[in-house]
Amino acid sequence: QVQLVESGGGLVQAGGSLRLSCAASGRTVSSNIMGWFRQAPGKDREFVAAIDWRGGYTTYVGSVKGRFTITRDNAKKTVYLEMNSLKSEDTAVYYCAATSRVGLTDSAAEYTYWGQGTRVTVSS
Repeated sequence: QVQLVESGGGLVQAGGSLRLSCAASGRTVSSNIMGWFRQAPGKDREFVAAIDWRGGYTTYVGSVKGRFTITRDNAKKTVYLEMNSLKSEDTAVYYCAATSRVGLTDSAAEYTYWGQGTRVTVSS
């Protein structure tokens, strides 16, 4: 089992920045890939970004490219999502997820472990 705990959400004005953190514990050897997803009110869960623990390879959904950056600290077993130039449409609950599969994936179905989520609200 892998436990994931997100933090860092909050209320921010449009154009502002936030950094989300996801701390992993437990059998983290089972988590090759870490991803961030988000779910806005009344919408389906959406892939945001993913990173590979070993090589640091990353992938992003097009709407956040150039604004969001996913990084990892292997020693701390923590993944970060740096969010800049935030827009009202970024408002959502952000979830951290982990999968043992090899290779980056944007499919929620591929992720086994999920955190409880952290809310991000961007005011315009």
